[in-house]
Parts: sequence; C-alpha cells; structure tokens
Amino acid sequence: MKKLVLSIFTLVLVLALAACGGNNGKEGNKEGEKKQEAQSTYDKIQEKGSITIGTEGTYAPFTFHDKAGKLTGFDVEVATEVFKRLDIKPQFVETKWDGMIAGLDAKRYDMVANQVGINDERKEKYDFSDPYTISKAVLVVREDNKDIKSLDDLKGKTVAQSLTSNYRKTTEEHGAKITGVEGFNQAIDLVTSKRADATLNDSLSYLDLKKQRPELPIKIAHTEKDAAESAFLFRKDNKELIDAVNGALGDMKKDGTFEKISKKWFGTDVSK
Repeated sequence: MKKLVLSIFTLVLVLALAACGGNNGKEGNKEGEKKQEAQSTYDKIQEKGSITIGTEGTYAPFTFHDKAGKLTGFDVEVATEVFKRLDIKPQFVETKWDGMIAGLDAKRYDMVANQVGINDERKEKYDFSDPYTISKAVLVVREDNKDIKSLDDLKGKTVAQSLTSNYRKTTEEHGAKITGVEGFNQAIDLVTSKRADATLNDSLSYLDLKKQRPELPIKIAHTEKDAAESAFLFRKDNKELIDAVNGALGDMKKDGTFEKISKKWFGTDVSK
C-alpha cells in the first residue's frame, strides 16, 4: 500500500514539474512575441540600415529626374540629408501621386517625401514630421484668359487636378469640374492646350516651372491668402522615427544646411 501511495505521489510530482516546464516555455514564447511586437519601425530601420521612401519622381522641383536620369529635387535632397545624419540609407520608391498614400498604407515604404500638405483629414489617419515648407496656393490659367480672377470664377469651369490633392477639394468647393491628372506638369499641359481652364497648385512649383520654361503662356490669376504647410508623411504610431526625423530637420535648420538646400532650389528659405 505504501509503495502504491509513493508511486502515485511520484507520478503527480512528475506531471506537476512537466506542467511548470510547459508553462515556462509558453511564457518564454509569449515574452519573445511581445518583444518582437514592441520593436518599433525605427528599431527595424536602424537594424536594416535603410529606409524606404515613397516619392513621385515627376514633380519638379521637389522630386524629379535630371537630364542624366538621376532622381533629384528639393524633397529628395532634404530627405537624403535627414537620413545621412541618422546614418540610415534612403531608398526611394517612385510611384504616381494618386496611389502614393495607398502605398504607404500597404507598407510599400516607411514614409512619403513628396510635398504632402498637412490637413485635418490626413492627420486623423497619419502622422507628419515638422513642416519643412510653407507656401501659398496659386490659381494658374492661360495668359490670355480674362474670365478667371478668383476661385469663385471656377464655377462650371474645367480644372486639372490630382484627384487626391488638397487643391482638388478646394476647387470642387468652388464649383469646378475636375479633370484628373497625374501631376503638375500634366495639369499645365492641359491648361496651355485649352483642354482645361485652370489648375490650382503650389506657388513654388509655378515659380520653378516659369524659371525652367519661361515661354509657357501661363499666368497667376489668384493667390490664396493662407499659407499651406508640407511635411513628411508616416503611418500612425511611429513616434520614435518621427522624433528622429524632426531632430535631424531641427539640426539642419540650426546649422544652415536647410537654408542652403532651399536657396539652391528656390532662392529663399521656404520653411519661413
């Protein structure tokens, strides 16, 4: 009888120890999973040593290809300098503007550098860096156009706009009929060929275009009073990455590097 009791006790003890060992294994696995989940996007980027950046590649002077075919532009230079300071290699992924934010959602890249305007609608779903450009919107028409002098004159007119831009919404609110385009250059082509009456866009883009192609028969019919801010765009919950980017941007402004890049492209500091 004593031997039977002893055997049962031993069996119970072995099972208990096995159960404890099994729980420890599960707990260890759970801790590992939690650590993996807790690893931030910035941690992963640092480990990899590179970051993927969505950009258009056709939006001069912000992101475009030079005569040699190299991707360049103001936004490209600013982003490159930011990650040079963070010891991270930028890898630009070119895509059309209308699908760019969807690409960020699908994690095709870690952020967007493409003069993305800050607005309340986007802030609900995404996070932004500190703004690095401040500009005003301008309404561009053919130089022989005498009918359009303000946004109110767009009612019933055909306006060429990127379908996901802030400017499309503004022109629609003033009664315009929208013709979708892939970028500013295509919008200007439609205006100059009289297939569109106007386009609303960034003043810096207009000034650069006139500098590059002074023969274009276009003019500014109206300039908005309120300035718009643009910044790098990120998915939500990337605080460490955004803090690092903001720190680098701040240092660039303090040591004059940002102003140097800005004056190269626009002749002035576009962050003020």
